[in-house]
Amino acid sequence: MRVRTFTGGGFAENGYLVTCEGSAVAVDPGAAADRMVVALASEGLDLEAVLLTHAHLDHVEGVHLVREAFPQVPIWLHPSDLRMYRALPEQAAAFGLTLDPQPEPDHELAHGQRFTFGSCAFDVRHAPGHAQGHVIFVSEQAGVALVGDVVFQGSIGRTDLPGGDFYALMRSIREQVLTLPDAMVLLPGHGPATTVGDERTGNPFLVPHYGGQMA
Repeated sequence: MRVRTFTGGGFAENGYLVTCEGSAVAVDPGAAADRMVVALASEGLDLEAVLLTHAHLDHVEGVHLVREAFPQVPIWLHPSDLRMYRALPEQAAAFGLTLDPQPEPDHELAHGQRFTFGSCAFDVRHAPGHAQGHVIFVSEQAGVALVGDVVFQGSIGRTDLPGGDFYALMRSIREQVLTLPDAMVLLPGHGPATTVGDERTGNPFLVPHYGGQMA
């Protein structure tokens, strides 16, 4: 498995292109989706899916660019975020931006689901709190997890947007992230990569709560 990061836009959102034996998935194509499309085309990769961790505008604003380049590619989203996905123009307006609706998702993501491409796979874990339908994508084989905006290097996802819930987020981190091996690399929706172990022992938002005292 090879994971490449494409960062762009005013929110500095990280989109990811994950490849395995000529197959690929695009995760959270945001403002840098155009560069993701160029990489896919130049390398002749077979794009099997667009996988969305959640439906906040910065994580989905480039979906249409991927779909225009690959008209048959299916879009996957957890159903609890479908309403927010469809409200993209309203989301953008709240930040003084203008965005058009994106292509409708084709399939629903669910906790416990396994998504395979090539000889690789992601296990889907539902991790609400930052968004009601937030999921993370975990590859035990590759030792990597794409965690969207659940947890960052030294920080956690915001919970002041519609659908946010601090206690749900802390529970998700404790049950869906901190249960992973300490060496697992976490690739977040913003900022640099980190590891489960580093966040377990050094994240100032998590250390006082480890074990669930506050979640």
